[in-house]
Amino acid sequence: MKMNTFKYQGSGLERFFGPLEAKVMEVIWARTEPTTIKEVNARISADKPMSFNTIMTVMNRLVDKGILQKKQQAKSYVYSAVITKERFLEEQSKELSYDLVKEFGSLAVTHMIDAMEQVDPELLNQLEQQIQQWKKDR
Repeated sequence: MKMNTFKYQGSGLERFFGPLEAKVMEVIWARTEPTTIKEVNARISADKPMSFNTIMTVMNRLVDKGILQKKQQAKSYVYSAVITKERFLEEQSKELSYDLVKEFGSLAVTHMIDAMEQVDPELLNQLEQQIQQWKKDR
């Protein structure tokens, strides 16, 4: 599932979604069962009151984007995520990494290594171990 946009501004899910979409997805991913628009609206409105229709529009757009699925249950619809948050982030980071390397080649790799060293030097050791394992498996 490739998202069409990646935003350099913001952080976390807001790099892939609008701010309200990100809040909706956080609520959906935090639940273990499918949920209704009313339940999502109540959770989001606890922080800042939101219109039911606004939440419904956002959730239906997420269905259109293939992020959520909806099923009729009794007299209303319930919504659930198509994939887990962890799987979503894994797929997005993989696609982003691939696109960066494809477009910028060794420059992207060099900058990733520099960033790893600045963020967490232990990441370089993990990368080295992964490369060694990759070489053994070839």
